[in-house]
Amino acid sequence: MSSSTYNLSNMISSFVPDASNMRFGIVVSEWNNNITQRLLDATVQTFKKYGSKEDNIIIKSVPGSFELIFGSSQMQKSGLVDAVVALGCIIRGDTPHFEYISNGTTLGISELNLHGNVPVVFGLLTTNNLQQAEERAGGILGNKGDEYAITAIKMVELARSFQK
Repeated sequence: MSSSTYNLSNMISSFVPDASNMRFGIVVSEWNNNITQRLLDATVQTFKKYGSKEDNIIIKSVPGSFELIFGSSQMQKSGLVDAVVALGCIIRGDTPHFEYISNGTTLGISELNLHGNVPVVFGLLTTNNLQQAEERAGGILGNKGDEYAITAIKMVELARSFQK
């Protein structure tokens, strides 16, 4: 379903596990920080809503969206977290730079999920314009940060189900 047809923050999710014993890493891009800060705020707030303690949330920033790959990799390898959320925002411009960064970041985060033992949630907005980004970062379509946090909680629960 297209996110343009419903408010993501009002999305009724199936059971969300208790996050009180989960540790989360968030790697956030400084580029387009007017958007990524809102995504970050919603992600943290949603983790707390489901029981996460502030001490169990580690936040690191990187310069841009492409650097989310390295930052997430380091967070994943640290052993300090059960899941990583990579937050970024790329807005289409007049050059092919958008495609290169979007594709490279997508591939890099996919590789981390294939080869790592800690899930990395893909929290990269790729929009055609600033308005679309704002609509997804607390605007009329809600805040994707809520969705990213719930995804991370569910992925920790899934990973743990294989360790029993």
